[in-house]
Amino acid sequence: MDNLPLLKVREYGSSERYVFVLHGGPGAPGYMAPVCVRLGRDFKVIEPYQRPSGTVELTVERHIEDLAALIKSYTSKKVTIIGHSWGAALGLAFAAKSPKMVEQLVIIGCSTLDKQSRKVMEQIRSERTNPEIAERFNQIEESYEDQDEKLGAIGGLYQIIDSYELTRPPTGKFRCDTSAHTQSWADLMRLEDEGVYPAGFAAIDCPVLMMHGDYDSHPGKMIEKSLRQFIQNLEYLEFEKCGHYPWLEKAAVPQFYRELKNWLNTEK
Repeated sequence: MDNLPLLKVREYGSSERYVFVLHGGPGAPGYMAPVCVRLGRDFKVIEPYQRPSGTVELTVERHIEDLAALIKSYTSKKVTIIGHSWGAALGLAFAAKSPKMVEQLVIIGCSTLDKQSRKVMEQIRSERTNPEIAERFNQIEESYEDQDEKLGAIGGLYQIIDSYELTRPPTGKFRCDTSAHTQSWADLMRLEDEGVYPAGFAAIDCPVLMMHGDYDSHPGKMIEKSLRQFIQNLEYLEFEKCGHYPWLEKAAVPQFYRELKNWLNTEK
């Protein structure tokens, strides 16, 4: 393994309990800040920007090694990990590989982890793509030469498709690293095709909370069913009138933070 980089991190709060928050994308750092700020009132929150694209190929294993090194640089105790979307999949992979480092795992809007649920997600997104959104997709393809900016704009449209009713207008685009996205996602797909995941998640021995919106295009109950075959201590919580970003949904925000904080503070 190559020398691990000094990952960019943002820190919140001053508690002795560490919570590491993993962004999605992959290759879309920064957007989890609102969750980190809120949790920083009660915990020491570390928001790492996952390894960007560069001179080495990005794999799930590299991201796991990066996260392990980062956690060890802060504490020798077990930590809580919260991951969103791709970050949820990475959190699962990390907890399976390094169970002695994880006290609790929260997966929010978990990404699809098999071909069947991915096909359902694609169908849902297709059904929600009205003519106006379809035209905006076409405009993005024609307007952007920079691949990172193009992927960020595409992510902004998917935020519209994947959301029910946001507390504020959609961001319009995300900060993205296209190469990091492509390489990391391709490796996760390879591991799924080879049967490593989700079967490998059976090694997880910490409590896992799955938080999912009922309007999320990622089919929560299908993903839960897939995970429950291998994870014994899995709790599923679904929010009504809520899409892929519960902390941004009008109907879900209060319940999301209340349930998250209560679960993190409850003795398991």
